Amino acid sequence: MLDKLREHIEKVVPLTDDEFALVSTHFTLRRYKKHQSLIQEGDVVQYAYFVVSGLLKLVYTDASGKEHIVSFAMADWWESDFGAYYTQTRATMSLDCIEDATVICLPLDNYHQLCASLPKMARFFLTKSTLGHIGAQQRVLSLLTTTAKERYEQVLQRFPGLVQRVPKTLLAAYLGVSRETLSRLSA
Repeated sequence: MLDKLREHIEKVVPLTDDEFALVSTHFTLRRYKKHQSLIQEGDVVQYAYFVVSGLLKLVYTDASGKEHIVSFAMADWWESDFGAYYTQTRATMSLDCIEDATVICLPLDNYHQLCASLPKMARFFLTKSTLGHIGAQQRVLSLLTTTAKERYEQVLQRFPGLVQRVPKTLLAAYLGVSRETLSRLSA
């Protein structure tokens, strides 16, 4: 499983075998079942997760109990409640398995050690973080400036296999529409 992590890292920075041996000591592998939570709202967030396989959802639940899907994370993605992870505060979101999942976990202390001992990894994480910020801004702009139909078409274009893997209720929550509206959009 760590070979997938190495492939992922080497898309950004090359690593020698010795460097990857050092990198791999900072991570742990975990498996979760469908419907299991990696993070629950109110938890202190211990890890950032690299998804090896499966599908996760990051969810914010508002005061009225309505769930808002912040993101889906599939193989080759990183996910966590990053605000809580980096500040070591309590989660405002939950991270749950939509499918059985295998993830590689990175504790914050290990993240800092890895960046300090191997500048290549600091560059890797900066690149991934920058891309994540860009993606988050694009998502916010999409929610603010596009119609539900346009958002649905964007999801189909950017993540073609996702629609078949995600229950319509969750896809509707991600798009910010009702289940009924999604049914009309996908008809």
